[in-house]
Amino acid sequence: MANSRFQRRSNRSKNIRQTRSSKKPVAQNGITRRSLNSSKQRGETKTLTLPKFRLLLVWAFLVSAMLGLGWKTYQLQIVQAEELKEKARLQQTVNIRPYIPRRSMIDSEGNILATDHLEYILYVHPIQFKLPPAEVADKLSSVLENRTPQELIERFKQRKTGIPVARNLHEGIAEQIQKLGLDGVEVNETYVRFYPQEKMMADVVGFVDHERQGQAGVELSQEKLLQRDLESLYVQRTALGAILPNSLPQDLLKSNDWRVQLTVDMRLQRAVRAALQKQVNKFNAKRGAVIVMDATDGSILSLVCEPTFDPNTFYKSSIELLKNWTVSDLYEPGSTFKPLNVALALEAGVIQRNTVIHDSGLVTVDGWPIKNASKTGNGSINIAEVLQTSSNVAMVHMMRRLKKEDYYNRLQALEINQKTGIDLPGEVAGRLKRKEVFTERSIEVATASFGQGFSLTPMKLVQLHGALANGGKLVTPHLVKGLVDIEGTLHWQPDYPSKQIISPEVSQTVVELMETVVDKGSGEPAKTEGYRIGGKTGTAQKAGPRGGYLPNAKITSFVSILPVESPRYVVLVVVDEPKGGNTYGSTVAAPVAKLVMDALISLKGIPPAK
Repeated sequence: MANSRFQRRSNRSKNIRQTRSSKKPVAQNGITRRSLNSSKQRGETKTLTLPKFRLLLVWAFLVSAMLGLGWKTYQLQIVQAEELKEKARLQQTVNIRPYIPRRSMIDSEGNILATDHLEYILYVHPIQFKLPPAEVADKLSSVLENRTPQELIERFKQRKTGIPVARNLHEGIAEQIQKLGLDGVEVNETYVRFYPQEKMMADVVGFVDHERQGQAGVELSQEKLLQRDLESLYVQRTALGAILPNSLPQDLLKSNDWRVQLTVDMRLQRAVRAALQKQVNKFNAKRGAVIVMDATDGSILSLVCEPTFDPNTFYKSSIELLKNWTVSDLYEPGSTFKPLNVALALEAGVIQRNTVIHDSGLVTVDGWPIKNASKTGNGSINIAEVLQTSSNVAMVHMMRRLKKEDYYNRLQALEINQKTGIDLPGEVAGRLKRKEVFTERSIEVATASFGQGFSLTPMKLVQLHGALANGGKLVTPHLVKGLVDIEGTLHWQPDYPSKQIISPEVSQTVVELMETVVDKGSGEPAKTEGYRIGGKTGTAQKAGPRGGYLPNAKITSFVSILPVESPRYVVLVVVDEPKGGNTYGSTVAAPVAKLVMDALISLKGIPPAK
């Protein structure tokens, strides 16, 4: 029994082992033995491939870095080379802009007309006061002239900072203010433009404003010339910032002493202004002007307008005085243009020097009666007598001998409707009617024959008479002679154009005809014993703004050329709207011209005629 039990137990165990061996392996913790074996194999593969991947990654990084460095080197050495050089230069150099004053202006004799000088300006900043305003005012008034403490306190109330209290302080006063050691009180240095001749040369020189910009005269027209060439420069510096002396340009200050020399003569200018001012006041005239020109080259020796202004205090003057009306205002020249018409007629061959013209005292053109200023006729007179008597009627008959179109073309050849080109700002061109209008009606020829119906500036009239004086050349009036150094050596000179408009023979003939006006005619008040002077008076009506002429308004003038035997100088005197009954070119303008010519003869050493 026991054996049978043991046998059954053995058989059961045997069956169980057979059953287990016939089944698939059972997973332990979800992983079979086979999977474990596979995992071990893959782990071994990863262990082998990971170092290779890392090596490739490092290699790729190094190659990329080398390529990047190579590209950057190419950019720096080739592409950006010039740009980087410039940056390096800028780091090693410094750009300095030294203050350089405007060039000084001098006259033909070297007298200073305009210059820059150091000025001290007192500013106060009440917000920074550590003392009571009244105490600050007391301390400042003890130094400043003509400033009471109460006045200063009122200034302090204007704003909290930046109040200009005094300008043009002397260096000594500026030092006294600084020694006071007052907080909120500041003395600044600045350069200002100074005109030592004051009113004497204002019409020529002009002025600059508070921003140092030219606003009139040569200061405006020659702005670039007056500004010095050197505006900024680059110099090398050390690592500590010190400037290396050898980096400064050799010619840094070479041209800084050059000055702008003008053609005007202060001595003549004083004589001219005195003569004109006296006559303007005597006749209570609106204004007056005198121009003296050397006709050989167009240089202006004197240019005066009266009344005028002080360029040091230009802001106190009327704006009308700040312009030079000899180049900006038009007027009808009247009889002072008659010598030019005579020249045109001689040039055209329609008259000769001894031609006789009958003056009946009245001529009617297109229904308009034209009379002489004397209201009488002069009978049969030659060309010299036409100018001596200033006959309007004879001039009409003379210019009628030219065809209208020919006359107009000859007027255009004088460049009446063009600017002179003078180196002053604000010049305007003259006005000559259109050819169609001029040639349509005979009255246009008639009025033009005695200087009306067209307009020009006084400067243009001087230019045209200069052509009579210099042999027929239309020169460019000018004021700038050039740039000179401190020794007076000329380093630069402008080029002024000229052109021939009249033959030398005709121009000399007209000057000799004008001499008879001074010797025997209306120009006798300008006569100077021992000298041959040609001249022509003019008393012209003033054109109104809406056409026609203004009643009781006229411009008196006198133009002269000297010496007749060798013509060179032209003098024009214009007095606008003189008051009184005896106001003509012969009584108002000619006496001024005589004084001017006497001064000119003395200064230029013109010898008397033989």
